[in-house]
Parts: sequence; structure tokens; C-alpha cells
Amino acid sequence: MLKYILKRLFYAIFVLLGVATIVFFLTRMTGDPVAIMLPPDAGQDQIRELRATLGLDQPLIVQYLIYLKDLLHFDFGRSLRYFEPASNLLLEKLPATLKLAGAAMLISLCIAIPAGVLAALKKGSAIDQGIMVIVMAGQSMPVFWVGILLIMLFSIQLRWLPTGGYGGVRYIIMPAIALGFNLMTLTTRLLRSSLIEVMETDYIRTARAKGLKSKAVIMKHALRNSLLPVVTVVGLQMGALLGGSVVTETVFAWPGVGQMLVQAIQYRDFPLVQATIITLAGGFVLINLVVDVLYVFIDPRIHLK
Repeated sequence: MLKYILKRLFYAIFVLLGVATIVFFLTRMTGDPVAIMLPPDAGQDQIRELRATLGLDQPLIVQYLIYLKDLLHFDFGRSLRYFEPASNLLLEKLPATLKLAGAAMLISLCIAIPAGVLAALKKGSAIDQGIMVIVMAGQSMPVFWVGILLIMLFSIQLRWLPTGGYGGVRYIIMPAIALGFNLMTLTTRLLRSSLIEVMETDYIRTARAKGLKSKAVIMKHALRNSLLPVVTVVGLQMGALLGGSVVTETVFAWPGVGQMLVQAIQYRDFPLVQATIITLAGGFVLINLVVDVLYVFIDPRIHLK
């Protein structure tokens, strides 16, 4: 397993290099940050001086090589807006995003797993059809629309929860539900399909023929073998939760990495945008590696090479 992990980490270097290269050139296509940083009546001397200070007067390929050299030393540069190291700003906002993504994942799985099992066991019933209607509706609604509906219902109409901001449990409920709603519906549908397929296999019929209780058959045999595709999707969606936080944090004014990224793009803060995208990509790669390792513990028949 150690050999497999080291090989995946080696491949991850090239993935992150590709991400770093793409984000570098895409940010430069958005325009000149100096035009935003200086007042409209700034003279040419001021513009040239600021461009030289920021290193933007160098040819693009030279800027790129300097950028790669700094990345080798884990130096993301200084924010053009806050004049602080981009890594410090990222570390300051990252806990809020991880807290939101973790809450979204927890809420999604706590609802999706029982709902998926119930729909599979009640296949074709009114309960199954009701759950699937919610699932289909949930997968067709974008995150920002779910967030707006939640605000209209629980904040404006019922006045139970705040419309946005950062704080205790009351502040995280709606953002977490909005962010994890798509994952919840996707996991429910996938677990239902997987469990229905497993319940029709020979070894499940044999377990029932031996007189095992229905609960034992489901929990010890059927559910465990149904979790492999679910773990794959959940792992991929965990990375998507980090990326999807950009929209959710903007809707709910949640002070995390997503909201900071939107503001950095608006101000053409190249170092901060680059640091955020590379960090999110690194998290996505790490989560996929963890998912692959979890396969071995869920199903010992799987061997990583």
C-alpha cells in the first residue's frame, strides 16, 4: 500500500503543476490589476512604477518561471489587495470553509443513508416514490437557488435563522444544507440502486435461508457491499463541496475561502487566486487518495498496486 500511496503522490505533483500553470495564465487574461489599484487619473509614471514593484513589467514567461520557483519554496506571493502573504490569508479563511464543508457532509450522509436504505427496502411503495421525487428535484436545483429558497423560508418568512454571517450553529445550518443538498440527493439515489442490486444476489438469499434476521442481513452483508460506489461518489463530492463553497459562501456571506476567492477575482488579486485554486486542487487530490485507501478496509478483496 505504501508503494501505491507514493506513486499517487508522485502523480499528484504533475496534476498540481498543471493546475498551477492553467490558473497562472487564466488570471493574466482577466486584465491588469494596476488599473484597479490606482485611481483613474493616475499618471503613466505611477503606473510603470507600480507595475515594476509588483513584477508585472517582466515578460509573461519570466513571471511564470519566477512563479514556479516560488511555488517550489511554498511561497504563493503577497496579496495585491491586502499586501500580506497569500498563504496567511488562506490559512485564516480555510477553517471556516472546512467547517462548512464538514457540516454539509455530515448532514448529507445522516439523511441520505437512512433515506437510501428505506427507499430500497420499500421499493415501489409510496415512500420510495416520495423519496425519489425529492431526489430528482434536489439534483435539478443549483446551490444558489436552494440557498435563496432557504433564506426566504427560514429567515424571511419564519424568522428562525439568520440570513447570513458567521457564528454558532444557527448560522451554519442553512449554508450546510444548501451546500450538501445535491450530495444528499445523489447519495440517496446511488445507495438505493446499489442496495437493490445487492439484495437480489445469491449470497443475500443464502443468508436469509439460514434464518438470519433481516436487520443482520442488511447491516452486515447488504449495506457493506453497497457502500463501495457510495464511497467513490462521496469522496469526489467532498472535493466538489470545497469548490461549491464559492457560491454558498457568497450567498450566505460566510467568511471562508470561497468568498475570499470571489473577491480576489474581482480585484484581480493574482497571488491570492492562485494560492486558493492550488490549495483546493491539492485538497481534491488528497481526498481521492484517501477514498482509494478506504476501499481496502471496506472490501478486503481489493488490493492496491
